[in-house]
Amino acid sequence: MSVYPPVVSSDEVNWDEERDLVIAGAGAGGLTTALLAADRGADVLVLEKGARAGGCMGKSGAAYWVPANSMMRRDGKSDDRAAAMRYMVRLARPEAYDPTDPRLGLDEWEYAGIAAFYDTAADALDALVALGAFRPMYVPDVPDYHSLLAENAAPYGRTLYTYGPTDLPARGVHLTDDMLAKARELAIAIRYRHRIVSTVVARRAVVGLVVEHEHGTTAVRADRGVVFATGGFTHDAELRRNHLPAPILDGCAALENTGDFVRIAQALGAPLYNMNNAWMAPIPFEIARSGSPFTSGIFAVPGDSMIWVDRSGRRSANEKQVYHELAKSFFGFDSAAMLYPNLLKFMLWDQRTMDLWRLTPTDSQTPLARLAMDNWGNVVYDDFHLIKAQTLDALAAAIEQRLSELSSETGGFTLAPGFARELPKTIERFNRLAMSGRDLDFGRGEDPIERLFHGEARAGNDRPNPTMYPLSTAGPFYATIVCAGTLDTKGGPRATVDGQILGSDGEPIAGLYGVGNCVASPSGEAYWAAGGTLGPIFAAAYRLAEHLAAAPAMPGASA
Repeated sequence: MSVYPPVVSSDEVNWDEERDLVIAGAGAGGLTTALLAADRGADVLVLEKGARAGGCMGKSGAAYWVPANSMMRRDGKSDDRAAAMRYMVRLARPEAYDPTDPRLGLDEWEYAGIAAFYDTAADALDALVALGAFRPMYVPDVPDYHSLLAENAAPYGRTLYTYGPTDLPARGVHLTDDMLAKARELAIAIRYRHRIVSTVVARRAVVGLVVEHEHGTTAVRADRGVVFATGGFTHDAELRRNHLPAPILDGCAALENTGDFVRIAQALGAPLYNMNNAWMAPIPFEIARSGSPFTSGIFAVPGDSMIWVDRSGRRSANEKQVYHELAKSFFGFDSAAMLYPNLLKFMLWDQRTMDLWRLTPTDSQTPLARLAMDNWGNVVYDDFHLIKAQTLDALAAAIEQRLSELSSETGGFTLAPGFARELPKTIERFNRLAMSGRDLDFGRGEDPIERLFHGEARAGNDRPNPTMYPLSTAGPFYATIVCAGTLDTKGGPRATVDGQILGSDGEPIAGLYGVGNCVASPSGEAYWAAGGTLGPIFAAAYRLAEHLAAAPAMPGASA
């Protein structure tokens, strides 16, 4: 570990090199800022803590959400600003939303941030496309995650994808590769396994960084500024425990996302905001707790002859609802029993779903089968998280045994008495509902996004609702344990709409910038649509690059 404190004076540092702009992190925020800044003539150095670029973007589906984008406008779709703001704010702060208020119920900073996203997102995308950072793919039939809300006046056309190497939709690894190729063209230096240990300050301005790497430490001066794009704090257990809801047990962000900027920002006097919110999804509990770098969120729960049950053996949520909202179904607290009854849930399925939804090498990881892929496209085989039995009674006993083995990691979480008796009743009711085609309990399959994520009906399912099919009454049966997790967190210091980090006095800290999941998101608790993470990051990076192009050199930055 470095002996350097989080903040050091420039008087204590011997500079090893100098750049216009130094960026910490080579994920979506860092790479996008680097490309746009370099295109405007800046000499850019990117320092990445991990062994490769991409961060959370590298593990993503490479979608990005862009209101009023030029592709939807060419398709004849309008996206009125006032209506779009109502949709975004309605989800960002549902408890505060007020359509009669000039700021719709938000504080000034949150409202300005969401408005800046709407005003900038389309221009940011056009700039990235013109630069050749990637090739956009317009998919007009993909709805927003809450397309049925009255506030959503333009539910189709905002989610875009990129073309992969075979003209199919790209994954995050392909989007990362495209950005890296453009970075090489622009002569952007990227160094891996370089961890930021200190910011260097001169006359209250951040003028550089001290970086730790395998050969020691290096002090890098930044004439125009330092940009943090280091991701959230998903993989710091202390920060998770102190800021996120208790049932969020882990996450599937890049393993390097350990909240580095949280501590550095605090040391610089920047207060933290929105630390209690995250981009969420259910995740396979045992895979996540193993520290696997391949862990992925369960974005589309697979299977039709499949249900999720709680510790009582009953269904407690719509298994096909949007992953961010499905993760919230783990949060309820039983004040009589003094426990979180949905801390863990159990995904159950039969051989039919196992056969029909078994993964292929082109699929992303799900909890179902042995075949999975890491975030870089490498096939890996492991089914340690699966529980299998020939009867429901045996499956219940096997789940109880697995929970006993995991007791030290779950606070002693157990099945409720009567789980084994309740499970057949739950399956019987689900099967009746599946036969009718209507989920009278939770509305499974009624939202367009649920049908899209589920896909076409699989072989033998001629029921009115393709997301539901009766579970077999004969084994084998399968199960896996799932919990609420983060794709990454969305809290940190506040930034202006141009990416300047705000200090405790509400004024920008000179020379210090942030973009992406390491800064507080004005989206609050919202997840607007597929690509609702990357779209705002692209827009924020665009505004940041525009600001930096006009920013004066930091005092004390030049030799």
